[in-house]
Amino acid sequence: MKSQEICSKCILDTTVSDIEFDSQGVCNYCHAYDRIIKTIPIGQEATDKLDKIVAKIKKDGVGNDYDCIIGLSGGVDSSYLAYQVVSLGLRPLVVHVDTGWNSDIAVQNIENVVKILKLDLFTVVIDWEEMRDLQLAFFKASVPDCDIPQDHVFPAILNKIAAEHGIKHSISGHNIVTEYVLPKNWSYDSNDLEHIKDIHKQFGMKTLVKYPMLSLFKRTIYYKFIKPVESHRFLYYIPYNKDEIKSFIIDNLGWKDYGGKHFESRFTKFFQAYFLPTKFGFDKRKAHLSNLIMSNQMSREDAINELTKSQYNASNLEEDLDYIISKLDISRDEWSEIMALPIKQHNSYKSDYNLTWFKYYKKVTLLIKGLLGR
Repeated sequence: MKSQEICSKCILDTTVSDIEFDSQGVCNYCHAYDRIIKTIPIGQEATDKLDKIVAKIKKDGVGNDYDCIIGLSGGVDSSYLAYQVVSLGLRPLVVHVDTGWNSDIAVQNIENVVKILKLDLFTVVIDWEEMRDLQLAFFKASVPDCDIPQDHVFPAILNKIAAEHGIKHSISGHNIVTEYVLPKNWSYDSNDLEHIKDIHKQFGMKTLVKYPMLSLFKRTIYYKFIKPVESHRFLYYIPYNKDEIKSFIIDNLGWKDYGGKHFESRFTKFFQAYFLPTKFGFDKRKAHLSNLIMSNQMSREDAINELTKSQYNASNLEEDLDYIISKLDISRDEWSEIMALPIKQHNSYKSDYNLTWFKYYKKVTLLIKGLLGR
């Protein structure tokens, strides 16, 4: 039962719907992190694991122009990942997905990284009218995670391009020491295509023709068995200190800081720094900073102090608000109506995971794993 407002170890609080506290006041998210981090190899074990994965990627890539594919957003993780992949002797095809919201700094970071590392860059530009319509639909659906229309296209495109080029390995920049903590009621699974289609059907105005879609069938069957693309998270096996990595890519890759986490996207900055806290009361900094506390990269006191700082000053907020509503082609009054809509949860809409065939597929998969002793 919830008995206090904030965790005694991190800074997650009762805005997290499923938070629980033990007798010492430590939350269930801290305990979950402590459990998961013990499963991640360190030292020589991590090096050996990574070497084994790299050897397989190189072997599978013989005769191909590229042996792996990576996404590049211009952010910290993807930029550092690109450096590591090259340092390990791999030959990546680098893909950038332009959803219409790149900051100027992110664009420059991408250009610097591919130039310095001598990488081939393939940029995919998403049809703006469809992206705009889908993002507006999510706002009108009044759910928390309105970044889903952007997040869904990244794996959809990477897997598609990998399969087309015969690339069998995709490497992501996800890392556990800064990205494990994400309260369930603050976000939703961006892979859930049925969810996206239902919200668009109810609130969208255009037909989605060009918008890249990653169906449940493609995720669970096509890219696993028919055109397999194996996913890897290299940064799980490489020591990761956020401040040290920022300094490294600034010095070695010409990287420039754009502010908060994922603020390389102007939409994501506005969404995280204004929309979520204003409409829903969710401050994602609490999760991001808590993750740094859990990984011993920040003190709880420093994190609490960081929360006292405003994410926007008045003039910057007005500038970004004008930019966002202009890009979305709506008026201030229409935006005010969106902000005033009653809040809904994502489970108010359809989901892939309620599809009949998937329920049977999951049962069969669990049965096979049980028989194989996995």
